[in-house]
Amino acid sequence: MSDPAPRTTNLLQGTLDLLILRSLVLEPMHGLGISRRIEQITQGTFQVKPGSLFPALHRMEEAGWLAPSWGESENNRKAKYYRLTAAGRRQLRTETDDWQRISLAIAAALAAS
Repeated sequence: MSDPAPRTTNLLQGTLDLLILRSLVLEPMHGLGISRRIEQITQGTFQVKPGSLFPALHRMEEAGWLAPSWGESENNRKAKYYRLTAAGRRQLRTETDDWQRISLAIAAALAAS
């Protein structure tokens, strides 16, 4: 008997930035690559649509967390690649700390009788 397919879940407010930053830790990626990476690292729980992803990437670029550059995608098409900046790495640490604090508080609330 195989495991059921993962159930997709709507992203909570504020988690998209964290997932985008986390997906770019190892290497620069273009938008579709980031979307695929988020789906991979969340084991299919989150599927980010372009209508959510690209405004977030633009906002994060404006904030100085991401630096863009143009390159070729795996299918030889021009694509905008994003890499983490030093400010983006600091933001990732901040958001990771915040998320861990929040998730512990929610777990405690759920466990309370």
